[in-house]
Amino acid sequence: MRNGHCTHNGRFVSWCELYERHCLGTPPLDASEWLCRYGLPHSGRFIAYEDDFSRLTMPFKPRLRFEKYRCIMEFRAKVSSGIGTVLIALSSISVAQQVQVTTPRHLTLPDAIQLAKANEPTFATALATQQSAKIDAYLAKAALLPSATYHNQMLYTQPNGQTNQGGQVGAQASPIFIANNAVHEYVSQAVVDEKVGWKGIADAQVASANSARAAAELEVARRGLVATVVSLYYAVSSSAAKARVQTEAFAEAKDFTTTTQQREAAREVAHADVVKAQLQMQQKQRDLSDAKVAEQKATLELAVLMFPDPRTPYTTDPPPVSRNLPTKEEVDQAASTNNPEIRSALAGLRAANAGVTSARAAYLPDLGLNFTYGIDAPQFAKRGPDDVRNLGYSISGTIDIPVWDWFSTQKRVKQSEIQRDAAKVTLTAAQRRLIATLEESYTEAAAARDQLDLLDQSVVTAEESLRLTKLRYSAGESSALEVVDAQNSFLAARTAQADGVVRYEAALASLQILTGTL
Repeated sequence: MRNGHCTHNGRFVSWCELYERHCLGTPPLDASEWLCRYGLPHSGRFIAYEDDFSRLTMPFKPRLRFEKYRCIMEFRAKVSSGIGTVLIALSSISVAQQVQVTTPRHLTLPDAIQLAKANEPTFATALATQQSAKIDAYLAKAALLPSATYHNQMLYTQPNGQTNQGGQVGAQASPIFIANNAVHEYVSQAVVDEKVGWKGIADAQVASANSARAAAELEVARRGLVATVVSLYYAVSSSAAKARVQTEAFAEAKDFTTTTQQREAAREVAHADVVKAQLQMQQKQRDLSDAKVAEQKATLELAVLMFPDPRTPYTTDPPPVSRNLPTKEEVDQAASTNNPEIRSALAGLRAANAGVTSARAAYLPDLGLNFTYGIDAPQFAKRGPDDVRNLGYSISGTIDIPVWDWFSTQKRVKQSEIQRDAAKVTLTAAQRRLIATLEESYTEAAAARDQLDLLDQSVVTAEESLRLTKLRYSAGESSALEVVDAQNSFLAARTAQADGVVRYEAALASLQILTGTL
């Protein structure tokens, strides 16, 4: 709307026309038609309602002006109501979409582990290796079984104009090449081949051991991924707790600054106390900023393992309050029977032993067997001329005895023995590492559990010390330096408490990973 006009149904009209349409219910008229209706002079041009009403001289001019004003107000109210309804609807949709997008997803520790398995490249590589090794083991075993093929061939050789007695019955045309049997030769045979040798059996054992080792390495990769996720998961909780502690410390520093300023105004303390309190507040503000940055970094580090977009919001569970620790005997028993590093080393040793056997098998001969059933005749038929039988079978066997290979087999045996010795060292090293890791992990978990109570007591003591120091400062019996020192001690105690909880949960998770329960 501008200048007493508005846009109505896509064209520029005056308020008089709106009056005609809205109040009288008649089709829209332009200004000249409206003036003609009431017998008023006009120039035939479109004019604003101010001109229309300034030229009205009829007795009903005041009533018409009132009707015009009422119509305009009703129209404006309806337009405003409609626009308001649309804006409210759009605002509701926008708010709903915003709530839907920004609602964080709650993740438990098992949820985080499952999401990480689908996105972590090292685990994906280990999984692909395990699946490939499993297929290799199947192929090696399948190579020990007979293979069957259906062979079909047609051969035509130019005749040389002579005949020979090489046919099934009587004389036949002689082919121009002496290596060929007949001018027309048709072969359609089922062929079964089998090769028997000690090398094939040893190769199957090697592939089976490699498959077992790949499965153990996959479990190693899974446990390593779980350890990483556990560390990052509890790091998120720890950083959030530290950020809350820093927020409270900053608020405490602000309150103390206010207290010193009030006491300075009352001439109870020197300005040096205010300066000290302000320095403390500024330091806590910087610490709070660093704590928020650390919290965001921890959140993003875990999100990288779980989501396509690391900026996806989520929440985690706080560390559990259970402080039950399994006994040392239970941990040793479970770890000794379910340790992927030991299984991987044992599988590697089995593969090395089978590799030695496979290398030595080259000294032994291999037996080849063949069974053929079908036709190999001048006619593509089961029977030839004079009812001669074309369909039949043949059996053959071959044996190859190695004689001389310039000591290649001996070198391969030596090579496999070297690899076997290395596998033995790997196994013993894995066993020693398992024993040491069990001792270290259990000692760490026990120490972290025992320190939890001490950390709780330290927090209570530091809080009470801060309260008493503030009371003494209010009474003028202590200095601002003592209050600041008490604040720092309380902050350090709460930070150590948060770190202690994460330390215990990480150590307990390490034991659970070693025993295979997590």
